[in-house]
Amino acid sequence: MIANGKFVQIEYTGTLDNGEIFDSNVGRQPLEFQIGSGMIINGLEKAIQGMEVNDVKDITILPEDAYGEYNLDYVITIPRDDVEQNFHPEEGMIISIQLESGQLIPARITAVNPDNVTLDLNHPLAGKTLHFNVKLIAVNDDQQLDDCGSCASDCCGDGGCC
Repeated sequence: MIANGKFVQIEYTGTLDNGEIFDSNVGRQPLEFQIGSGMIINGLEKAIQGMEVNDVKDITILPEDAYGEYNLDYVITIPRDDVEQNFHPEEGMIISIQLESGQLIPARITAVNPDNVTLDLNHPLAGKTLHFNVKLIAVNDDQQLDDCGSCASDCCGDGGCC
């Protein structure tokens, strides 16, 4: 089992029940994250912990271990005038909403009428069962890739890439 604190690199393709691909990094840089850091959804992290390097695994993750159930409380309606002070709202637009804490969260505009704008603050994958085909590429004690997918500056003693 891969221990908390280890850095893992994976190649993956994520699909929905209907087979639609919602994300993939196949043919690109691996996704690297630290086990136990909360950087990826809980169900995927748990499934990866039982893998060995070069293992390929099909994983199904229910909404409660992914992005949660779809919550109607996260669908809000605001006055159109409040929005139009900043931009012209259009259905399908993704905007950022600032919470009282200062945190920014994405919201999708689902309806625009003369008086109001309806915003959906649910994650786009909320309420969906996710299917992943995952290959474990590497397990390391330290981070090997930076956020851009290239060699982290401290992963090689000579400053070059691994």
